[in-house]
Amino acid sequence: MTKPDAGKHPAPGGTPVMEGLSCPVPVSDYPNILLAHGGGGRLMHQLLEGVFLPAFGNPMLEARHDGAVVEVGGARLAFTTDAHVVSPLFFPGGDIGTLAVCGTVNDLAMCGAKPLYLSAACILEEGLPVADLRRIVSSMRSAADAAGVRLVTGDTKVVGRGKGDGLFIATAGIGLIEHKLVIAPSSVRPGDAVILSGDVGRHGMAIMAVREGLSFESSIESDTAPLNGVVDALLAAGISVHALRDLTRGGLATCLVEIAEARGVRIDFDESSVPVREDVEGACEMLGFDPLYVANEGRLIAFVPAEQADKAVAAMRTLPVAEDARVIGRVGDEGRPCVVLRSKIGASRLVDMLSGEQLPRIC
Repeated sequence: MTKPDAGKHPAPGGTPVMEGLSCPVPVSDYPNILLAHGGGGRLMHQLLEGVFLPAFGNPMLEARHDGAVVEVGGARLAFTTDAHVVSPLFFPGGDIGTLAVCGTVNDLAMCGAKPLYLSAACILEEGLPVADLRRIVSSMRSAADAAGVRLVTGDTKVVGRGKGDGLFIATAGIGLIEHKLVIAPSSVRPGDAVILSGDVGRHGMAIMAVREGLSFESSIESDTAPLNGVVDALLAAGISVHALRDLTRGGLATCLVEIAEARGVRIDFDESSVPVREDVEGACEMLGFDPLYVANEGRLIAFVPAEQADKAVAAMRTLPVAEDARVIGRVGDEGRPCVVLRSKIGASRLVDMLSGEQLPRIC
């Protein structure tokens, strides 16, 4: 029976809704920064498009890429910058130092560049044990050696106790593009195959296991790793790579939405084709997370011509970091951008960016 006062009424915060309908659209216009603004989802993208792009807008920023591609003296260079605020500083499979180097190397690689040189700025909190700093710096050196890059300049600052959460690291990198391909979201074409380099969700769950004191039958280790070798393998095999994206904040689902919106296409992918380790899936179920949105630090998606998909997968599988590479979907028609998931039970649903924060301080 309909209540006498049925109809429009204010929801908390003053948003009018209709009685009996689902929840109102989440608030997106916040006067102050939230943790969710750094989570890689819809709020972060609104912050970028509402604050930073209007102030600094230019063709390189508007490419919506992992780095900028610039021409200097006839050479094409990729340039990127990144900041790392992960908590805790140490986690199974890596630490903030490994993450800082691999994250910047991977952003350069996603532009199709050979990473060459990095810089690092370390913001130290008073009270950080020097032994911890030495361990992190050693990790940075090992990660740089593994990726074949050199850290050539940097800066160090110290802030007061309680002001820096131990250590923050900001990095920047330069790489050389030695081919004529334009590897960018704008190069994605209808019919392209979408290739995933391996299982998803491990980095985020490794962080959460430490934070929450969870233990499993097997230890969940972060997948943090440099991906430039995977890109080199694709190029060496003669693959006409159209676009690349590493799956960091927001996970696989958010990255697919980013590409679809940047290019204006539909992307279809199959949930049953996306590998998720059993322990990761169990941890996600326990904590109420969707592994498709959980951060990774050693995984990428590649958009390649459909006729080259098998060859691309074979090339990627020659490296341990991509030994489980597989085709998970395809690019559909141009028009209204969307991402459609075919679930394990055969149903289809739209996939969008999360509006809130699933895992804060993850990288």
